[in-house]
Amino acid sequence: MSADAWRPCSAERYRLGEGARWHEGRLYFVDLLGGTLHSCDPGGPGDDVRREAALGMPLGAVAPVAGRPGEWIAAAGPGVALLRPAREPHWIARPEADAPRPMRMNDAACDPAGRFWATSMATEATEGAGSLHRVDPDGSAHRVLTGLTVPNGPVFDGSGRTLYLADSARGVIEAYPVDPGSGRLGAPRPLVHLGRNEGRPDGMAVDDRGYLWVALWGAGRVHCYDPAGGLRESVAVPTAHVSSIAFGGGRMYVTTALHRLTAPGPYAGAVLARPSAATGPPAAPYRPLPP
Repeated sequence: MSADAWRPCSAERYRLGEGARWHEGRLYFVDLLGGTLHSCDPGGPGDDVRREAALGMPLGAVAPVAGRPGEWIAAAGPGVALLRPAREPHWIARPEADAPRPMRMNDAACDPAGRFWATSMATEATEGAGSLHRVDPDGSAHRVLTGLTVPNGPVFDGSGRTLYLADSARGVIEAYPVDPGSGRLGAPRPLVHLGRNEGRPDGMAVDDRGYLWVALWGAGRVHCYDPAGGLRESVAVPTAHVSSIAFGGGRMYVTTALHRLTAPGPYAGAVLARPSAATGPPAAPYRPLPP
């Protein structure tokens, strides 16, 4: 497929766009290194971009909080926080605050049961220093996987019984069975292994057919895989660093980055959209227990 169909959602360009999520008719995304959350209405009139939050620390990804309009759960800085309108962030957990090396949260998403899953990594991408964390509806936080390097795209199939997790540094995507009641993970199944010249798997999304879409950092492409790991589609993107993907409003969206490009082109750092036959569910919310 041609890269010509992509169009920028706005004139803005971001240092490290990430975490594309479709929610209530708007596309939400972050500038990870800038620590800001933004939204836009790609189908609306004009250049409609809002800054929803500014944290002053790296902000990896967010998910909406069920029943609380305008509230988000965020993987940010050393942990997980609730972002509430006109209030300071409320920290649920800071699991990397006392780590022996500088760490930050990276990517995150909710499963269908309303648990929030977030990854962490060393700021210098130290091998094996990263983890996968889970925040349950009761607010308890758990470190569920260790030994990761640059973990990305924790996403789930529609049943919540399969977790897809990439380690960008290793070029691999694995599929983990999930107990939907407890959130406990089983042994992983290798799904995709990408060679160095094929790009690094970054943000991911699962469409309504159960196919896995993967943003390929450094390759200027998005790949679509079936649940067995077979490549079904490859979509060219007109800039190299593609970082996340989402579906909504009849479109496919990707975030991209200026970060680590010595000669960025006109689309580097843009949030891009194109018409899409594939569709996907909106961002799954975090579902906290009633107080």
